Amino acid sequence: MKTPFLLASSSLLALALSACGGSGTPAAPVAAPTELAAVHTPPPDYPIELACAGIGGVSTLKVVVGIEGIPTEVGVFKSSGQPALDESAQKAVRGWQFKAATRNGQAVSQTIQVPVNFTPPPERPNQCFALDSQRQG
Repeated sequence: MKTPFLLASSSLLALALSACGGSGTPAAPVAAPTELAAVHTPPPDYPIELACAGIGGVSTLKVVVGIEGIPTEVGVFKSSGQPALDESAQKAVRGWQFKAATRNGQAVSQTIQVPVNFTPPPERPNQCFALDSQRQG
């Protein structure tokens, strides 16, 4: 009488192991995810008229970085309050390069927010004197 019980128990054990992936084939290793990394991010051009006037600000941009590591969309998330600064920031960021984030070993696009700071120079640039002359003459 112990034989049917033993047979049923071993069948259940085999069924349970097969449900757990105990088929003898090991699962493929999963690659660790990587985060988006900046590679080449040259600063934007500072509009000379605003630099001469001592006007600065922060343009916060919404940037979608594609699987090639190149921005595919760049838009203003929060304006600096100066359209010329926002435009300069967008132009610069469109040319930036990144190392794309990965998931399971595959590159994925990612959306990030990028603050671009424009701090007026501590000393007035030499170009300001030429602008002053043009305005007066």
